[in-house]
Amino acid sequence: MKLLFCLFLITAISFSQKKYHIATMDEIAEQYVRLILDIGQHDPDYVDAYYGPKEWQEASKKMKQQLTALNDRTDAVITRLKRIRISKKDVALSLRKTYLLKQLSAASAKIGMLMGKKYSFDDEARKLYDASPPTFSESHFNSILSGLSTVLPSGPGTVNERYQRFRNQFVIPKEKLETVFQAAINECRRRTREYITLPVNESFVVEYVNNKPWSGYNWYKGNAHSVIQVNTDLPIFIDRAVDLAAHEGYPGHHVYNVLLESELLKKNGWIEFCIYPLFSPQSLIAEGSANYGIDVVLPNAERMAFERNVLFPLAGLDPAQVEQYYTVQSLFGKLAYAGNEAARGYLNGTLNKEQAVHWLTTYALFDSARAEQRIKFIEKYRSYVINYNLGQDLVRAYVEKKSGKNFSAEKRWSVFYGLISSPRLPGGLK
Repeated sequence: MKLLFCLFLITAISFSQKKYHIATMDEIAEQYVRLILDIGQHDPDYVDAYYGPKEWQEASKKMKQQLTALNDRTDAVITRLKRIRISKKDVALSLRKTYLLKQLSAASAKIGMLMGKKYSFDDEARKLYDASPPTFSESHFNSILSGLSTVLPSGPGTVNERYQRFRNQFVIPKEKLETVFQAAINECRRRTREYITLPVNESFVVEYVNNKPWSGYNWYKGNAHSVIQVNTDLPIFIDRAVDLAAHEGYPGHHVYNVLLESELLKKNGWIEFCIYPLFSPQSLIAEGSANYGIDVVLPNAERMAFERNVLFPLAGLDPAQVEQYYTVQSLFGKLAYAGNEAARGYLNGTLNKEQAVHWLTTYALFDSARAEQRIKFIEKYRSYVINYNLGQDLVRAYVEKKSGKNFSAEKRWSVFYGLISSPRLPGGLK
């Protein structure tokens, strides 16, 4: 009798385990990767990088699932993930679970958008990027423009016209672009390697392209290799050499992706880091750290010295103008959120295209061609624009708070490295 009861109990437990199987984190991670690949079949911009199993990618291409099925799959994976219990003491696994939950939540919102759901600019930003963009009034930008007017060379015309006249003195001649960019890349690489150990095989190539809605782009290919493209549709100013070298390369996107691959995918075996969905909270960390990384790798005084001694001469520009140029650019940088306001108005329908262009030329000080290019970017990438400025501000606040008062370069690099080699997302920067 006891034997029969034991057999019954074992059978019942076995049946219960099969029926109520709790998925492991690794199983959830695989389901996440396959899901992102499948969503990418409906939006070619969605999967920014993939270097996982080729057979998963091929399977996704062969079977394009309907959006309703993808929506159901996403809900199911989120439910399975929430059932996993992790000790609060296990910080790494807690971050991993939070990362997957946030990324899956953004994937759900993206599927909804592909199905026709409309969100306001702010709601879309919160759902896709796990962050709430601030709002700024015209008076905020007018006060910055007033300050900028006092440091620009005097002359006729609006602040924009005076700014364009001044800045046009600092265009890198096309025939010198590669030389200037390579010098900036070499310096950013050298400085980054002083603080971050990278795989010996890491590398990237630079390509010069046209007819793009962005100024630069990093295409991460896996195995510590990137292709960085620089758009030459419009004149490229001298400050963009360091900006692009650091943002797209060292310690920006290239280093960020290399570290996620080497530290989380290869060392930890976390398969979710073989894929990067562009419209996700990960992008705020990626863009924010890439922008903040410019100041990490070349703090202001060191940057001006490098530009004065190296880049300005290579570009055939007057090194004596470095200080004035960066005084102007420092104030210009405070107008960064004006682009967000143009995107908010344009996407919410409170500004038409002509009005959005006018806003960009008035408050962001774009020339008309650059404003048109920015509108194309907004039309294609929508609320993604918040990741550059809000992302930079959130990353800066996090790194400098963790670094403590009067932090050393070593301490800041250490905290920065910890951020870009972890699965931390915007919600974890508070």
